[in-house]
Amino acid sequence: MKTKCMWIFLLCELFVCLPVLEAQKKNQHYIDYIEKYHELAIYHMKTYKIPASITLAQGILESGAGRSPFVLRSNNHFGIKCQNEWNGAKVYRDDDARNECFRKYKKAEDSFEDHSRFLAQRSRYAELFRLDISAYRLWAKGLSRCGYATDPHYAAKLTKLIEDYELYKYDNAKFGQAKGGHSDAVLSGKIPHERDVYKKYGLIYVVAEADDSFEKIAVDMDFSVGNLLEYNEVPEGFPLNKGDIVYLEKKKQKANKPHYDHVVQSGESMHSISQQYGIRLHNLYRINKKGEEFVPVKGDVLRLR
Repeated sequence: MKTKCMWIFLLCELFVCLPVLEAQKKNQHYIDYIEKYHELAIYHMKTYKIPASITLAQGILESGAGRSPFVLRSNNHFGIKCQNEWNGAKVYRDDDARNECFRKYKKAEDSFEDHSRFLAQRSRYAELFRLDISAYRLWAKGLSRCGYATDPHYAAKLTKLIEDYELYKYDNAKFGQAKGGHSDAVLSGKIPHERDVYKKYGLIYVVAEADDSFEKIAVDMDFSVGNLLEYNEVPEGFPLNKGDIVYLEKKKQKANKPHYDHVVQSGESMHSISQQYGIRLHNLYRINKKGEEFVPVKGDVLRLR
């Protein structure tokens, strides 16, 4: 195994490293919102077991990062309607129907609290609380499936916000405690286990295990974390789910034949599609003549070469 790992390492060192991600155009209002409310979202995650990334992404999306005229007069950051049981203050606006009733709060903190209770105390969302706290993609798809919003692209929009603004890092309960986000195994010097290496589309890769990380894989495979992040085009701290592909070399400029196009499924992102076919992310955008703000939605057909 050591001989195989060394061969892979030398092979990967031959490639010229690309930037982890192309420069993203960040919305300063989103950044300010995250800075202002991320600690509150983490508190609610620990109390109600709702991923902080989901809370922040919903808040940004539903409230226009706290700047919409509706939010300024209602403090309603999550677009929650009155429902029959609501006895508090109310505001009205046109939404799916004319002059609908929405909840009004004294302050933003009350809206966050009500949002958490709204999800935790309704049976329609019970299935979400059986998901892992780091499974933000499944949470996003589940919220859409359970009817939180009528927008058919709601899950894709939440996922893009979480990935573009690295909100997933707030789902780590120990966020900020270990410098650089290193895993416990790396910090403790625990002896790593060996991994099976696979090959697809001419690319060498490993498959992420439960509770895995790029740091753990780097230790097991005698790689630098930086190289793994560059090959997979993700920033430090990007979460892995069991079954995710982690490439050990630079991805290709286009998909192998006969993979000419891909029909987008619910919850998929440009990054997840690029990983599926071993295509560099910026190439996938370029091939489809899309900017980084593009959100793929179910049914879209993307060119792969």
